[in-house]
Amino acid sequence: MAAGEHSRGVVDVIEDENLPEGTVRTVSGRVSSAVEFRDETGDEHPFNPVQLTRLDEALTLASRESGLRFSVYLGDLGAAPSERAAELHTELEGSAEAVLVAVSPGQRLVEVITGPEARVRLPDRGAKLAVMSMVASFREGDLLGGLLSGLRMLADQAGGRRRLR
Repeated sequence: MAAGEHSRGVVDVIEDENLPEGTVRTVSGRVSSAVEFRDETGDEHPFNPVQLTRLDEALTLASRESGLRFSVYLGDLGAAPSERAAELHTELEGSAEAVLVAVSPGQRLVEVITGPEARVRLPDRGAKLAVMSMVASFREGDLLGGLLSGLRMLADQAGGRRRLR
């Protein structure tokens, strides 16, 4: 065969009932399988790197302005979502002044958990308003926008950092 020429051949296969669907054994004994390609680049994640940066900036700004520790959990909260969200909150460093926004899109659930010190500055009414705003965005398919606006609202409700006199 000359350079640049391609050959097309037929590959003989041996019938083998024990092989999974899409798999054959060639005459040489080699097993050949057809598998579905799966992109492992991170497309399974809800946010791209730019969106993650925006979320990180929103968390940093909300924490800096209010003096509270804001965190976001995004994922399944299990069979007892309120208890799981509370458990996640207790695992946060400085949980007394922490605010956790736990979102489970698959369960269509949003929980805002506050520690005892944070609760003094962030009343339930303010948290409920932020949750309503987030849910409205989530319904429109805007997960990031909902989180960003919710964090802004929560930080605004908590007010500025308190200073000691």
